[in-house]
Amino acid sequence: MRYHNITKDDMLNGSGLRVVLWVAGCGHHCPFCQNPMTHDVNGGIEFDDAAKEEIFQELDKDYVSGITFSGGDPLHPVNVNEIGDLVAEINARYPHKTKWLYTGYTYEQIAGLPFISMIDVICDGRFEIDKYDPKIHWVGSSNQRVIDVKKTKREGRIVLFEDGANG
Repeated sequence: MRYHNITKDDMLNGSGLRVVLWVAGCGHHCPFCQNPMTHDVNGGIEFDDAAKEEIFQELDKDYVSGITFSGGDPLHPVNVNEIGDLVAEINARYPHKTKWLYTGYTYEQIAGLPFISMIDVICDGRFEIDKYDPKIHWVGSSNQRVIDVKKTKREGRIVLFEDGANG
């Protein structure tokens, strides 16, 4: 897996203060994507133990709410296995830190991945410029959803994250 950046003390990509891993590789190529430089699977740099330790150092801080996986697409075929392993490791090491994941896939397409139940919030769907809505919190277009994964699994239906995220 390759990545472009690890953002610290981020308040724009999930609730609370977060660390964000921006992975390389996206096959959706949404027109007007805000991160087109992350589409190339060969872009960025190799995700290694030093990068993982950088994330852990941030998650060790009490005031950091959790981690957000973005990109690119963390669930692109070149990323999905390593992201799954990293989610599981973070879940075991930091059980009280929240995990958010941005993906161009819909929840229905990815719900069967074994690590999805360890994610707290998934922002799903491709960005669609004709559905752009700057009033929606956490996502850019009205077709995208901010899904509370735990409640969705529990209730057997899509439950949106409730903190004003969708309007």
